[in-house]
Amino acid sequence: MIWFTADLHLNHPVIANIRAFKKGLGFKSTKEHDQFIITNWNLVVKKKDEVYLLGDFCFGAHEIVRSLRTQLNGKIHLIMGSHDYANRIHNIPGLFTSVSDLKTIKINHQKIILCHYAMRVWAYSHYNSWHLFGHSHGKLEGWGKSFDVGVDCWNYFPISIDRVIEEMNKRLDNFNLIKR
Repeated sequence: MIWFTADLHLNHPVIANIRAFKKGLGFKSTKEHDQFIITNWNLVVKKKDEVYLLGDFCFGAHEIVRSLRTQLNGKIHLIMGSHDYANRIHNIPGLFTSVSDLKTIKINHQKIILCHYAMRVWAYSHYNSWHLFGHSHGKLEGWGKSFDVGVDCWNYFPISIDRVIEEMNKRLDNFNLIKR
């Protein structure tokens, strides 16, 4: 199975507090927040599954980052987010299956552009490619065939490719689609 998610913000006390109080989740600690996110992840993601994590994975010393990563199922492809750069996650060898700033994948002949940040236009958008993003924590509506896959938008779970397809089928074509 293929999964998508973003904005886990593990070991990040500020986000844990925001989710605890503003979202009504009631975490008493950052560790409790992290365990909630990890448990939800592992409820759906199996060991051999592929996961595209669109940034803002984790804060902390590299030993903490590695420890939290080892608790998550799946082969994880990290698309770097703002906090990942600050934490130099890309300098930790062997942590992820791949690490990139922007990634284009193809599933069932459908091009999907993956980036931590939302874009108004993206590669092949004029041919109705899809774009998945994070960063906005559900505060930014998608544009055409794009939407936020962050955990804040999906009840704190990764979403499956099947759900992505279902959501994209509800969306209007990209505004810059070339009419043939």
